[in-house]
Amino acid sequence: MDFLSAFLFYDFATKPLWMWLVFFGVVATLLALDLGVFHRKAREIGVRESLALSAVYISLGVAFGAWVWFSLGRESGVNYLTGFAVEKALAMDNVFVIAMIFAYFAVPRLYQHRVLFWGVLGVIVLRAIMIGAGAAIVNRFSWALYVFAAFLIATGVKMLFSSDKPRDVGANPVLRFVRARLNVVDQLHGDRFFVRLPQSATGRSALFATPLFLALVMIELADVVFAVDSVPAIFAITTDPFIVYTSNIFAILGLRALYFALAAMVDRFHYLKYALAAVLIFIGSKIFVADWLGLAKIPPTVSLSVTLALLACGVLVSLWKTRRSEAPAE
Repeated sequence: MDFLSAFLFYDFATKPLWMWLVFFGVVATLLALDLGVFHRKAREIGVRESLALSAVYISLGVAFGAWVWFSLGRESGVNYLTGFAVEKALAMDNVFVIAMIFAYFAVPRLYQHRVLFWGVLGVIVLRAIMIGAGAAIVNRFSWALYVFAAFLIATGVKMLFSSDKPRDVGANPVLRFVRARLNVVDQLHGDRFFVRLPQSATGRSALFATPLFLALVMIELADVVFAVDSVPAIFAITTDPFIVYTSNIFAILGLRALYFALAAMVDRFHYLKYALAAVLIFIGSKIFVADWLGLAKIPPTVSLSVTLALLACGVLVSLWKTRRSEAPAE
């Protein structure tokens, strides 16, 4: 019993090990239910099912935040909810890129869930590495927070004035590198990432990557690019690795479910980009404002309130501005 207690209460990344085990247990259960029960066979996910699944994931994410609040106190709970809201909003911008990747590789909706599922597994690992590195940097160099804050402000300003010109997926250097190093087949082979086919030159069978695998690679790359924004954003809210990581992962889990609904009405959220830019500028600025006012930090409740207000304005303005253009289609 003493050994078990010592193991469960072992301090890992500022929190007892049992709290991390609870988190990973919940995430593993959700992923197992998703792939092993609800989506054992490839099928299309409609908008209504997507919204229902997203509501479940958001409820679970908020419920986990309530547990954090109860277990670690009010400040940790509010920081988690703020990080959850920021990451959810920033990840929504990733939906537009994912939709473009699926369109480029002509991946039908029937197989998109499989790609997104394995993409989330990659995100769990990649975010752990990036957040672990960020936490180590902040703990060793306190001034790194100011670098993160300045980067967020610059990113927000750039987002305000960036054009909506579509990206050229085929010109991506990573995609060109993968195509040059692997045998690649142009046709889909069901929901398989790799398929064994005879080589045209030798006639011997070899392993070929399908467009589904290339889409997975590009989606993982897109998450790394977006994490460059989202990870500094959450560190500007709190430097607690447990809060940073759990809020990130719960937000991303729910986004996968919401993707199929958002992708169907992506044009209705044109003005959300400006709300996201304002959120980044606010989060980056509050570190400098706190120093200017002589405060240790801006109260977490203020950060959460301003973040939710900006995002709500972005969504409402987007829906209001696009209501007329949608009316004839309806």
